[in-house]
Amino acid sequence: MFIISLTYKRDTSEVEPHMAAHMEYIDHYYAAGVFVASGRKVPRTGGVILAVAESREALEEIVARDPFCIHQLVEVEIIEFAPSRTSPELTALLRCCADARL
Repeated sequence: MFIISLTYKRDTSEVEPHMAAHMEYIDHYYAAGVFVASGRKVPRTGGVILAVAESREALEEIVARDPFCIHQLVEVEIIEFAPSRTSPELTALLRCCADARL
């Protein structure tokens, strides 16, 4: 599992014109089963995405397709972690992560 942290490098007024394309990108990777949770940082300095992928390299290729990255609007940090526990409500998330590593 991965945490993708996006931090704006530009004012939100420069980010907003690319938001619709960014959300289409987000929707595409939810439908593909790669993204499992996402949202804005508070305060609004960027966003966070939880993702599953076959490898860090595969995820880096996906992240490079984000319109925010294409237009150099964000700094990206990718953190890989292996969840070993979740709340009962998120048990399926652990299964999802195990399946991604197969």
